[in-house]
Amino acid sequence: MGEEFQASKPIYMQIVDKIISEIAQGKQLPGDKLPSVREMAVQMGVNPNTIQRTYTELERMQIVESRRGQGTFVSENKALMEELGRNMQEEIMENFIRKMEEIGVTRDQLVVLLQSYLGEGK
Repeated sequence: MGEEFQASKPIYMQIVDKIISEIAQGKQLPGDKLPSVREMAVQMGVNPNTIQRTYTELERMQIVESRRGQGTFVSENKALMEELGRNMQEEIMENFIRKMEEIGVTRDQLVVLLQSYLGEGK
């Protein structure tokens, strides 16, 4: 069983985003071992070379670390993990605000809508 991928972004980067999201959500904890390249390739329905590129990119970003003979592990750098969460929150908010502005919602209207949605405006 494989994942559905968008044609607009390289598959390995979509997998990078998925793993980062799992880490930010606490589904992957610092020190957790990631599946082997072959296991992950089967899970995602992609070529093992794609997963190798994914893991290489995550390592370059210092989100994971490879341990010779043991595998690939989520970084135990707590400050980096907290920064990942904050960055993800900012990206989601920026996308949300941009999409609301695209449909003509002003920032003032957006604040009112959010307060109403969250029950704070009542």
